[in-house]
Amino acid sequence: MLFDKDQSPWMDEELSIMRGAVRKFIEKEFTPVAKKWEEQGFVDREAWLKAGQSGLLCASIPEKWGGGGGNFKHEMVLVEELAYAHVTGFGNGVHSGIVAHYINSYGTEEQKAKWLPKMASGEIVSAIAMSEPGTGSDLQSVATTAVKNGTREYELNGQKTFITNGMTANLICVVAKTDPTEAAKGVSLIMLETENVEDTGGFKRGRNLEKLGMKAQDTAELFFDNVRIPAENLLGTSEGKGFIQLMEQLPQERLIIAAGACAVIESALQITSEYVKERKAFGKRILDFQNTQFKLAERLTEAKLARTFVDQCAMQLADGKLDGATAAMAKWWTTQKQCEIIDECLQFFGGYGYMMEYPIAKMYADSRVQKIYGGSNEIMKMLIAREI
Repeated sequence: MLFDKDQSPWMDEELSIMRGAVRKFIEKEFTPVAKKWEEQGFVDREAWLKAGQSGLLCASIPEKWGGGGGNFKHEMVLVEELAYAHVTGFGNGVHSGIVAHYINSYGTEEQKAKWLPKMASGEIVSAIAMSEPGTGSDLQSVATTAVKNGTREYELNGQKTFITNGMTANLICVVAKTDPTEAAKGVSLIMLETENVEDTGGFKRGRNLEKLGMKAQDTAELFFDNVRIPAENLLGTSEGKGFIQLMEQLPQERLIIAAGACAVIESALQITSEYVKERKAFGKRILDFQNTQFKLAERLTEAKLARTFVDQCAMQLADGKLDGATAAMAKWWTTQKQCEIIDECLQFFGGYGYMMEYPIAKMYADSRVQKIYGGSNEIMKMLIAREI
């Protein structure tokens, strides 16, 4: 094997045992149905319950709220093993790595008790609704509004798009303006429980969007038309804190993306290494050509650099020390390299690399979005440039 998954400096015996258990779970419960999920465009709801029963959800949320009591290292193991198994549809990174942490960090005791245990069990599937048709990374300019109707309810109006878990989620963290006259200071996070407002209450899900890759991941449009939400579903205790909350949590979201990029890079190089040792052209193995050796040597070096950097970031994040600019560096560089390396690996497969029955083709299609979501790589470079 080119890569020893237990060699990262943050790994320990507990995490190694967890990795083995996660791998067995994925092989038993997810791999056999992965193709079905891709064909239908979503992950079966039952998969979330099974994952909850096996302790795969909310691994870094305190045990008090039903979570695993771990930290970001535990989330890393989950992200990596799903990537190694080529399971792209299960949106746990959003559910456990992002939404659960918004609730855990900013929610009231009542909000945590209400939502986190069911998120850990899989009874609740969550999503975060940031992007809008006219607004991507510019979160200060969201047009969706949540205006109080008296003191007991918010009226939510607007539209969101590209929402991961959007067709499945029954708890959605909506980024909205509680004060439309303000920019960043007007943004709040409103928790929408879909059960009582679906269709009849002004909330509708649009299409399950057809994407270039990530076929098994349901990605939806969401519409809000005077949706009434209880005032106590404001995340936290006061309005106007949403932008700060988003900025504080985005480093974790971006490192989740970077961790996935590293794992996909490693997987691509592993299967390519095996292929070029077996495939022959002009009477010798593809690996025996100097061009193959040099190109794979370069890409293996980049994979090691990416892994070393992301491992360092993971340890910093687990200790609460990862800054936004460094997370942005990790996100843009690893996802850029992911796309470059997989493109080059696919070339070694020749025409077979273009066939979807080969994992490298699916990895090629799935990887392209990595440079876009979580903040485009151009935005990442703008954030880094502010430190210069």
